[in-house]
Amino acid sequence: MNTFKKIVVGGAAFVVVLAAAGLALTHQGEIAPQTSIPTAQFTPEQIAKGKLLAAMGDCAVCHTAANGKTNAGGLAMPSPFGTIYTSNITPDAQTGIGSWSFEAFERAMRHGVDREGQYLYPAFPYTAFSRVTDDDMKSLYAFLMSEPAVENEPPKTALNFPYNVRRGIAAWNWLNLKPGVVKDDEKQAPEWNRGAYLVEGLGHCSACHTPRNSLAAEKTGEFHFAGGSAEGWDAPALTAKSPSPLPWTQSDLIDYMKTGFSARHGVAAGPMAPVAHGLSQQPDADLHAIATYLMSYRDASAAPGDAEALIKEKTATPKLALDSEGYRLYQGACMACHRADPSASTFGVRPQLALSTSLHADSPDNAIMAVLEGVQKPAHAELGTMPAFRHALSDAQIATLLNTMRAQYGVAEWSDLKSKVAKLRQQSAAAH
Repeated sequence: MNTFKKIVVGGAAFVVVLAAAGLALTHQGEIAPQTSIPTAQFTPEQIAKGKLLAAMGDCAVCHTAANGKTNAGGLAMPSPFGTIYTSNITPDAQTGIGSWSFEAFERAMRHGVDREGQYLYPAFPYTAFSRVTDDDMKSLYAFLMSEPAVENEPPKTALNFPYNVRRGIAAWNWLNLKPGVVKDDEKQAPEWNRGAYLVEGLGHCSACHTPRNSLAAEKTGEFHFAGGSAEGWDAPALTAKSPSPLPWTQSDLIDYMKTGFSARHGVAAGPMAPVAHGLSQQPDADLHAIATYLMSYRDASAAPGDAEALIKEKTATPKLALDSEGYRLYQGACMACHRADPSASTFGVRPQLALSTSLHADSPDNAIMAVLEGVQKPAHAELGTMPAFRHALSDAQIATLLNTMRAQYGVAEWSDLKSKVAKLRQQSAAAH
């Protein structure tokens, strides 16, 4: 055998050995299915606690399709790599997780591997759920296994190569998954530590509010809570870099979590509305703890700002001609609910647009999405709804309307806004 052939054969043998080693290292065995759900082991207190934990973790938010049964899966989640469909997590033995023992459930939650040994895509935030205590994990399992079983086979996720090779996720996990319960910081107060556990664990706030790198992993360090995206909406920074015209205070955060609305900032919309609904079910002590932890990412000594004075400053003197096209659009579409002196007799909240984070942000996405989609499913019914203007206003009209309001409030216009409206209109229509 000549030297060239020896090199080729040797190289091929090395590749085969390397591939075999990779398969062996990434192999996850099947965990035997349970034949019955151990409901006798679940206490009423454990199930009740698990219900709160499921609300904190937004389980139903992601695992319920539009007009579908709760937790029966099938929600389409767009990603840079293709559409991922969520799984059925009801205790149905055939299409859900009824055959999953706690061992199988715990492996999925902490390591991103299902009962059959298949790697889960990290759209499921197991990188955060891995930080949950055993006690909370068992309570969550007890609640989910006590819910009604729903027979529903969601669509299969079928990404293009190489993202369809699920074993490749093992490499992603090696880089980004750091299992282990959130540990207390001895330098911090108990309330802060409780907030850190909730936010960084089941709350998985960073999943949306932290930017991601080219491998869809959360950026670390100074980027933590620096702002991200979810379902076409921007998730604003939870740090001092928030674009809100007024600084968030601890009481602002608590009001927002309890009611889905802050008079100084606005109403929870888009994917944040169901999150706020889940947060509102949590004990007051936990909401205070969450607010305490999040405020540590801001300048707690910053003056809260005078909301009434800011509204007066931004709305007292019109900066544009009142007969302009943008102002006429505002009169027809917005003024009835968002005028500076809203009637006390109208139903629901009427956020002051002069204080709107969306209108003051560098990105127009949230303002565009709010106009296109409105608020059809508020965090709480008493907040009222906002109509969608998708079919009432053109791309050019929405662009004119939003930039008119930006100018009225003394903020520079967004550039190339019409094309951005068109892009988000198309994307949001495809998602529905």
